[in-house]
Amino acid sequence: MIGRIQGTLVEANQDSVILDVQGVGYEVYPHARAFVELQSQVGEQTLLWIYTHVREDALQLFGFLTVEEKNLFLQLLKVNGVGPKLAQNILSGASAAEITDWIESGDAKALSKIPKVGKKTAEQIILTLQGKLVRIEAPIKNQQSKVFKEIQFALTNLGFKTAIVEEFLTTLSEEIEVEEGIRLGLSQLSQMRGD
Repeated sequence: MIGRIQGTLVEANQDSVILDVQGVGYEVYPHARAFVELQSQVGEQTLLWIYTHVREDALQLFGFLTVEEKNLFLQLLKVNGVGPKLAQNILSGASAAEITDWIESGDAKALSKIPKVGKKTAEQIILTLQGKLVRIEAPIKNQQSKVFKEIQFALTNLGFKTAIVEEFLTTLSEEIEVEEGIRLGLSQLSQMRGD
């Protein structure tokens, strides 16, 4: 199974994107919020976390900007009546952190406001997953939130993708200074992008 793909984003169609990896074009179906971000990245190196969905008549790759989104998607698939398309639709309606909070706090009303998620489905999701999800911590660490925000702001303004910058921030020490964080980010993220 394909777990993630990194390559050049060559096309963003109506509901899918194509990533070119050494001459092979992988068609990936991201959720709507991810698709909006990916449309602005055509021509750039992109990393997507992948769920490979195999049926008798189809093989589809569903794509996510972060591993947390992918993990939440996999948990949603455990809910009776939730398939890949509905799980992607749920992720289109709010951030993974918000959805996790709604499930853990038993907020069926908030969940059911997502299009195509009725009251019964929202209650089923909560019944199945409440207490089983790891709350998603924001990538900005609290003690150093101002420093981390400044590093994130600088790196995204330099053209690095938000998801990759956020992943990089989780590797930093609590005691890091802004300048050091930016320097490290430039070095590591430029290598990933092939600069």
